[in-house]
Amino acid sequence: MKLIREEQKKWISHFQKEAKEAYETAKDLFESKRYHYDALFFCHLALEKAIKAYFLKKEGKFAPPVHDLIFILKKAKALPDKEILEKLAEANMFNIRARYDDYKREFYKKATKEYAQRWLKETKKILEIYLSKIQNA
Repeated sequence: MKLIREEQKKWISHFQKEAKEAYETAKDLFESKRYHYDALFFCHLALEKAIKAYFLKKEGKFAPPVHDLIFILKKAKALPDKEILEKLAEANMFNIRARYDDYKREFYKKATKEYAQRWLKETKKILEIYLSKIQNA
């Protein structure tokens, strides 16, 4: 169901604000040395909110109620280039796989300070891409 323009603007603004807040939370969690599930989960959440705002801007309706970043972009018929697509596939792990114990143990080993720091930078870059797409659409 398409939303009226005023509702679209309200919800896009809401998702943009939540994306920025989630990114700030990821940075705070990184500073408190909670790299694994916490900081990286909030990186995913920030990306998800920005991509859902982009979906809403592009499609005029809410994105499907899923957390898979690539699935949402496929539904919007807006897949990014290969480099961003690969990064989003990796970022999906921060939400989906981190919820299950067998993946958590493996993920904790991978989520070092350096890895989390790299992902804060990657998240910021991808956020900037999608937030600017909203402004320019």
